[in-house]
Amino acid sequence: MQRQPLPPFTLESAKQKVQAAEDAWNSCDAKRVAQAYSVDSTWRNRDKFFKGRESIQEFLKGKWEKELHYKLMKELWAHSDNRISVRFEYEWQHAETGQWYRTHGNEHWEFDEDGYMRRRDMSANDIPINSADRRIGY
Repeated sequence: MQRQPLPPFTLESAKQKVQAAEDAWNSCDAKRVAQAYSVDSTWRNRDKFFKGRESIQEFLKGKWEKELHYKLMKELWAHSDNRISVRFEYEWQHAETGQWYRTHGNEHWEFDEDGYMRRRDMSANDIPINSADRRIGY
């Protein structure tokens, strides 16, 4: 099975991949999001390293149990044959403390020939914000 659009990416197809990722992540559906990654996909998410769809799905379930009211915006930064880089921002409320955050970061993606992401490298910073300062999707 293939996951369109396929590499090599054009500007338009890279934008389509980014929008599809934004839509999936905003669903907060760990299974849906994990399906975009190859079965043996490798991830670095801040200081966590793991491999495979099952690990991705487990990570995302835990993430969205802690990060409530999650709303994300992704923006294409650069692309090449089978790679895409994005900058992102998302806002969320901490489940235990109620504190709101805006998270800023970047991701570097590498895709296999069937259009599945085989590598994701993510860096981010969390900035505490007031509820009234939210600006993504409100």
